[in-house]
Amino acid sequence: MTLIIVIVVIAIIVGIYIALYNSLVQLRVHAQESWSQIDVQLQRRNDLIPNLVSTVKGYSKYEASTLEKVTQLRTELAGVPDDDRAKKMEVSNELSGTLKSLFAVSENYPDLKASTEYQQLMEELSNTENKIAYSRQLYNSTVAALDAKIQSFPSNIIAKIHHFTAMEYLQVPAEAQNVPNVSFDD
Repeated sequence: MTLIIVIVVIAIIVGIYIALYNSLVQLRVHAQESWSQIDVQLQRRNDLIPNLVSTVKGYSKYEASTLEKVTQLRTELAGVPDDDRAKKMEVSNELSGTLKSLFAVSENYPDLKASTEYQQLMEELSNTENKIAYSRQLYNSTVAALDAKIQSFPSNIIAKIHHFTAMEYLQVPAEAQNVPNVSFDD
């Protein structure tokens, strides 16, 4: 009878251990998959940029420096190693800011703004930027769940044994945290 109780207790402990380990693995894989979604959307944006640049180039001969900056950042983003997530997000944020200034160019060129091709590209880029933002939120939520599991008892013991480490959140760039200076005076 005692032997059966010992076997049942060991089986329960092993079952809990396996369940906790598997949940840590699932969260880590989900975090990696969330990061991969960011990468997919960044690549999608990179694929749209040459079309946008060529469309804008035809209308805005005086915006060459902005177009060059967009092209340079696109190339730089493509060259960032996959494991350097901080650098990838830094360049991506800079590219997003430069694209916003490129979007503002259309205000100076009514023909460009009216172009069907330009409008379609702008819509696709806008959708892609929204998907990037959503993917970043999903990644941070997934990382939060993993980090909480790594720090919670008893899964923290299993996490330590199997060398699970906390993952870094994606941060909002400092300039995006500033409150815009708005004046209602003319």
